Amino acid sequence: MQIESLTHAELISLATQWRDQLEKCQGILFRFKKKLFGKSSEKSKSEPTAATPSTPDGEPPKTPKPRADTTKKLSERYPDAPILVDKIGFTEHPCCPACGDTMQISGMGEESEYLTTAPREFIIIKQVRQKARCCKCHSAIVTAPAPARITPGGSYSDNMIVDVSLSKYCDLIPIERYCNMAARGGIQGLPPHSLIAGSMKLAKFLREIYLQIRQEALKTKVLLADETPHRMLEGDAKVRWFLWAFSSQTSCFFECHNTRSGDVSTAVLTESTCEILVSDVYSGYQKSIKIVNKIRTKNKLPIILAAYCNAHARRYFKDRDSNEVCDDAESMVRQYKEIYKLNDEAKGKTPEIILKKRAEMRPIFEAMKVEALAKINAYSSKSQMYTAYNYFIENYDGLTRFLDNELIPIDNNHSERLLRSHVVGRKTWYGTHSKRAAETAAIHFTIVESCKMIGVNPREFYLDAVQRIHTSNEPLTPLEYKKLRDSDTC
Repeated sequence: MQIESLTHAELISLATQWRDQLEKCQGILFRFKKKLFGKSSEKSKSEPTAATPSTPDGEPPKTPKPRADTTKKLSERYPDAPILVDKIGFTEHPCCPACGDTMQISGMGEESEYLTTAPREFIIIKQVRQKARCCKCHSAIVTAPAPARITPGGSYSDNMIVDVSLSKYCDLIPIERYCNMAARGGIQGLPPHSLIAGSMKLAKFLREIYLQIRQEALKTKVLLADETPHRMLEGDAKVRWFLWAFSSQTSCFFECHNTRSGDVSTAVLTESTCEILVSDVYSGYQKSIKIVNKIRTKNKLPIILAAYCNAHARRYFKDRDSNEVCDDAESMVRQYKEIYKLNDEAKGKTPEIILKKRAEMRPIFEAMKVEALAKINAYSSKSQMYTAYNYFIENYDGLTRFLDNELIPIDNNHSERLLRSHVVGRKTWYGTHSKRAAETAAIHFTIVESCKMIGVNPREFYLDAVQRIHTSNEPLTPLEYKKLRDSDTC
């Protein structure tokens, strides 16, 4: 191309294209540098207020973390811990330091407490079952029935299978590392594959509970959804699978599929009674809502409305190139900070107070929209700042839908936190080797995360669920278990 031969209009058009391409490349470079060198936290530095004195550097003083009450005895701070009394006496009667005479034991004592731990202990149970014989005909021998177990005749007890499964899906310890820990405790050569098989059998054993939790979550008015990649190492033609998370305020469930297609969320929403779906602005969810709403309209049922995640919208502004759009980005982020401050003040309050605080957010959102509309045309349509403003404007209704309903959260961070264990875990065990293993992960993560959501100890719940199934009792979901436990406490 000969630049000298171009007209003035062609030169302007060419310069505009180069500018757009430069802005696009600068945005990509900035995000790459931030991913490589930046902090992973989205928290902003808090600004000092009139009530908050600042340090000489202008930063607000750090609030000290609450410390444990060290005035209490350890037995009072940890009432559930067993207590062993260690009595320490004299090997011989001491002599008086004043007169030198032999002293007598007074019967008094000085008490102190300290915390200790014991390494994991593995015990072999030798089971001996009685046999009965007939003394009349001598033609039959009857053996006492064995106690019910997850794996009848297997090498591992129910407690050990539960311990292995929770070590992986709750504590995120790979099973091979579990075997290495056992080796340091004296159990050499524990086979990882047989323990993995045990966790799969436990998942199948508890599948009914998984289905019950799923039904609980689907009955909610507000359903949250998110998904994350799941690597299928072998066992399927597709390597890139996805773990989908759907949750309410009290329960959640996971499904593992070899696609990110909206067909997955469509199938879930078809079964659900929800009227609000909280998610990111992924086209698959929008497609699902349209399909399901057609069915609901035909059946004269309430339609589903989309509520979008404000954390995603804020993220677009926080990822800008500070050399070019620092002022605009800071303005939007600062206003989002005010919104989240009001949201924090409303946490745990009554619905009336929550709606009152959210009413105070509305003018801020409206001001942000006015600002976005006024500034968006100052940027190239290919620039990152234009993308951020456009995202906020295009999805404004979904981003502000939570203002009118106290049940709708401000963002979808709850779903992202549910997927955190899987995301951290896949860095150590990389993925699954079969479809059965993927289903096992979905079942265990469902039960564990549902327990953690409502403050139930997963280990206690697993052992209770296994015992209930063994005794032919109806298994409980974590929510039902919590209600029963709380009623017994009262």
